[in-house]
Order: sequence, then structure tokens, then C-alpha cells
Amino acid sequence: MTNSETDIHVAGSHASASFTLHGAGVSDGIAIGYAHLVSSARLEVAHYDIAADSVDAEVLRFENAIGHVRGELLQLEASVPASAPAEIGAFLNVHRMILDDASLSQVPRNLIRNRHCNAEWALTQQMDMLVAQFEEIEDAYLRERKNDVVQVVERVLKALLGSAHVPTGPSHEANMIVVAHDLSPADMMLFKQHQFAGFVTDLGGITSHTAIVARSLNIPAIVGLHHARGLVHENELLIVDGRDGVLIVNPDQQVLTEYKLRRDQLDIERQKLKRLRSTPARTIDGESVELHANIELPQDIDDVLESGANGIGLFRSEFLFLNRADLPGEDEQFEAYRLVAQSMQGKPVTIRTLDLGADKSIESSHEAGPNPAMGLRAIRYCLAEPLMFLTQLRAILRASSYGNIRLLIPMLAHAHEIEQTFVAIAQAKASLDEEGVAYDRSIQIGGMVEIPAAALALGVFVRKLDFLSIGTNDLIQYTLAIDRTDDAVSHLYDQLHPAVLHLVAHTIRSANRAGKPVAVCGEMAGDLSVTRLLLGLGLRQFSMHPAQLLAIKQQVLRTNLPDVTSLATRILRAGNVDKTRQLLAKLNA
Repeated sequence: MTNSETDIHVAGSHASASFTLHGAGVSDGIAIGYAHLVSSARLEVAHYDIAADSVDAEVLRFENAIGHVRGELLQLEASVPASAPAEIGAFLNVHRMILDDASLSQVPRNLIRNRHCNAEWALTQQMDMLVAQFEEIEDAYLRERKNDVVQVVERVLKALLGSAHVPTGPSHEANMIVVAHDLSPADMMLFKQHQFAGFVTDLGGITSHTAIVARSLNIPAIVGLHHARGLVHENELLIVDGRDGVLIVNPDQQVLTEYKLRRDQLDIERQKLKRLRSTPARTIDGESVELHANIELPQDIDDVLESGANGIGLFRSEFLFLNRADLPGEDEQFEAYRLVAQSMQGKPVTIRTLDLGADKSIESSHEAGPNPAMGLRAIRYCLAEPLMFLTQLRAILRASSYGNIRLLIPMLAHAHEIEQTFVAIAQAKASLDEEGVAYDRSIQIGGMVEIPAAALALGVFVRKLDFLSIGTNDLIQYTLAIDRTDDAVSHLYDQLHPAVLHLVAHTIRSANRAGKPVAVCGEMAGDLSVTRLLLGLGLRQFSMHPAQLLAIKQQVLRTNLPDVTSLATRILRAGNVDKTRQLLAKLNA
């Protein structure tokens, strides 16, 4: 937060009682600001009260919007040529039926009258309820009809927002805290265009992709609050404690003063860390450690350079594909990769090929399937879409002439996936050769170890690949059979589980023994509590969000490897989570 929020005060604290909600803190820090309630970044609406004598007018505004959209759909149906596919007319007819159904055309009216709320809010509340009902349907085709509901609501919202009077709220985004039921990774990417103070959601786990992107934004955030969006009102004063996962609504003056002091202290600590930017990451006994940064988009490069990272250990290229109706072409991708490579001035840039699927999808992709995390995602998806994969590989190879680019393959489990990827890369190289386009002919190709099968059958990966990167987020998810986006089971997600630690240690030892570079690029890499443990297990390359890098560097500088190696071995042998935590506390003392 900046000095722009010095005007924050306890507004309306006498009218609204103060209360506290607890969730999972996913991005450290303290934010103080005013609530901005959203349905999603694509359906962003305010929530405000309607005066009793204006309720009828608000209902009429809603009815007029419904009528306007009905007219739009009828006009579209009439304009469909006779030669057009029958599906177009059927599609429009379905949307008109959804619009006219009482659950969408009548229930929001009742909400407006009963709760004296604005029409946009009533509509999106009902939409969320309908979407939740669709998601419980077992039939995949019927379940996906929730998208039709959202599209119809979008039309009505456009009609409403054309005439809506939204009361003036906070004048600066830096004073605003987004409150949502849930946010997708695509929603979070839109937030990169803004300067919000923080955000909180009802749903989500600590290592969901939404949480990961939140950490990359370096703003305080909490997930898994369950009831925040229903209890918090627009423009209420909030305190977000991202370290302890505490949301305070309408704080009194004493609490507000205390948290302002704590926030200022955190800012001072961060400023001190910046002094380490150019200091080499080296342990007390002289062992060098490489600290790389993770990015989602080229504009993240400024944060990387500011952190003093040794390189980019993970460029999540799929984020170039989100929030758009079309696919980025080869030239657009090439320009993005080239910009990053040139900006790093010879330092390594590891570009992960598309990791679409699970909670990251594009409009032109296949149906997600009944269990997206286990389905057609990452390298499986790329191999199933060879033309799209070829386009990306050509773009990456072309950019490799402008810097030190490495190619990383996600979610490998089988040897034949490596072989098929090599064939695709060879095809991309051959096509560039025919066109006389330059590229790095010795570009390094690595694989992500994020499936237990890959860690347990590491021999083939070590033999065929140039380097390895351990994706601990998915490795933990698949090892413990826990959906990392589901806050209902988030308490079972444990990076210190003996099985997880053994897989990580085995991967590090095997790679070191084979002389192949190995990094950890999952959230464990940026977790201060396990930095010394990973160093003791033999890890010498970490990749994390730029905002976490200097704190990890400080921990490296304070570590003496001979002291931590034996304790790390003891932790591996503990076999008991409680014993593991006791030894870890000793390791970090």
C-alpha cells in the first residue's frame, strides 16, 4: 500500500458492527481498504442498497433490460439465413428460453423487492445459484449448459449497465479490496491490469492457480472464507491480513491503528530486503545457489529484474492464451518470448509449453471432462492438438535466437510422451530450416516432475532430458489425492507428508547423481519454512515468484550446509508428520 490511503478512516463504523472471518492466507502482507464486491472479473457488478421508494423503479429497470435482450434474441433469430446450420437457430432459441424462465426473469425481481438491492446484484446472485445447480448435474452435456446461463446474464447485464446509476465508491483502486465468491486464474490475470490493495474469496485452496497468481501480484489475499461475499457490503472498510488469513470488517479505530502500524513495519522489512538484490546467493560455507523467478506474462519482467533473479525458471506460457476468444498466433507468441529473452540479457529463460486444463481453459478447448485435473491437460492436450503445439514450438524456437531459452514439458508420466514431444520439436525445427529461420539448435529440453509415476520411474527422464523441474503443487496433489483448488480438503494438503518428501528427495538425488540440473518451481520453492530442508536434501536451484525471492535469498545467506544436511536426513527418516515438524522447527531455529 502507498501513501494514497492515508485518507482511510473508520467510516460508518457506528452503523455497522465489526466482525472477523478466518480463511487461508495465500499472499503475505496487510491491506487496508474498501470492499469492492464482484461476481467475477468478467461479470463485475457493484452491490448497493435501493431506497424503499425507488424499488419499483429498480424492478422496472430490470424488466426493461429483460425485454431489451428478448428483442435482441428475436431479431437475431429472424436474421439467421435459411442456409445457416440448424444449430445456430437452436442456440438462440435456448438462450431465449433461459431468459424467459422464471428462475432468471422472476426471481431477481423478488430479490430486488425483498432485499432492496440493485438489479445487477440480484441477477448475478441468481446466476451463481443456477450455475451451482448445473455443476451438480452428472451428465457432462447438461452440466456445460451453465455457460449458456452465464452468456444470457452477460447480455442482460450489458443492458442494465447502460442505464445503471452506480453510487460513487472509492476513487482509487489502491484503496479497493476485491471480495468474490470465487475467481478463476483468467480473472486473476485481468487484475494484473489494476492496482487493487488485496482480494478475498469464499472458495479456493492455498495452492490453487488463483492463489499462485495472487502471490505473483504481491498483494495480500485470503481464500476459503466461505461467507465473505454474502456478509460484506460494498464500500465497507476491510483489513486483510494475508499472513494469518484474517479478514476484519468495519474495524474500530484501535484495531485500525494497530494494523496500520503492522503494515508499516512489514513495508520497512521489505525495503531492507532490497539491499540484497545484487548480493550473490551463497551459503555461509560458500555453496552457490541459483534463485530464479516464475512469471505468467511478459509484463512481469520488471519485477524479475527488480528482484535480482538469476533467470526465469518458469514462464507459464498458457496465460498468453487466457481472456480471449481466439488463439495467439505464432508471431504474437514469438514477440512475447523474444521480449522476455532479450530482457534477461543472456540469463536462462525456461518456457513451459502450454499447461492448459484443470482450472485453466480457453474458449476453443475441448470439454474439460469429469475430472479436469486428471484429464486432457498439459502435454496430453498439446499432443492431442498437434497444429497448436507446432505453432507454439516454432515461436519458442524462433525466440531462442534472442537469448538463453530452455523448453520445459509439463505433466510427463510416460516415456512415449517424451518421444512424441521430441518428434514435434524435430518437426518444428525442420519447418524452420526449410524457411531459413535461425534458432538455437542445441536448445535444452527439460521435463516437469509433478506426477508420482514420473518421480518413481525417473531413469528414463534423466537419460532423455537435459534438466528437470519439480512441480511440487501438482506432485503433492496427485500423491495425496487432494484437489488443491478445493478448500473442503485443503487441511489435508501437506507438503511435509513423508511420501511427498521422499519423492522430492529421490528426484533431487537422482538428478544430482546423473549430473542433470534440477530445480523446484512449485510453491515449496518460495516457502521460507522449507528452504533449509530443500538445501539439506541437495537442491541448488529454486524458482519462485519475484516477490518471494529476496526473503529466500536472505535465508540462504544465513544457512550453513553442514548444519542442515544431517537434520534434513533425519526429517526424511522421521516417517511421522509431528516428528517432522519438530525437526523442521529445530532446523529453522
